[in-house]
Amino acid sequence: MAYTGDVTPGGPSQTRELPALTIRKASVSAMDNNVYLLTCRATGAQMLVDAADDAPRVLALLKEGTGGLDLVVTTHQHWDHHRALAEVVAATGAATAAGEADAPHLPVKPDQLLHQGDSVTFGEISLDVVHLRGHTPGSVALAYRDPEGGTHLFTGDSLFPGGVGNTGKDAARFTSLLDDVEQRVFGVYDDRTWVYPGHGRDTTLGAERPHLPEWRERGW
Repeated sequence: MAYTGDVTPGGPSQTRELPALTIRKASVSAMDNNVYLLTCRATGAQMLVDAADDAPRVLALLKEGTGGLDLVVTTHQHWDHHRALAEVVAATGAATAAGEADAPHLPVKPDQLLHQGDSVTFGEISLDVVHLRGHTPGSVALAYRDPEGGTHLFTGDSLFPGGVGNTGKDAARFTSLLDDVEQRVFGVYDDRTWVYPGHGRDTTLGAERPHLPEWRERGW
């Protein structure tokens, strides 16, 4: 089945095969939280983006890949993105990583504190860390630059189809987030870049780029 990125809570995952990396997307909880499993095709090493909820479903997702788990990256501190973190780490022994400013608010102390310009690695795969300030102080996105294609960007709750993440109607937080998204995402990656958000459907930077002025004008 061709990858569309459309998944439903508790439903089957979708799989995207890249030359060096396999991406699996599943949805958990009534909040339609996305969980992403990345598998290095050369080594079988695996990384999870957001152990959001429903640990049994997350552990079953690992088995859809190679079974183990080397690293869990939590995109930000909000409770709905780490409800299964402690249980998944206890079951797998995986290392953990998160943005430094959000780390004190997580149920598991991260082994790696993430900053703008850092990278996370597992197996032969490396992803760039993009710090996006505004939804939370330590929110991070992860960018995988496919050597044989475009970029694949996991944005947590900082970028969605139709706009940036919720900033609580705080003008300063909104400006901070949109500035970072414009400069650190749209200013760096091209229109082919595929966006995998923390909830709901995927998008591309090409689909969203024309709307940046509209987002700034409306203020959310």
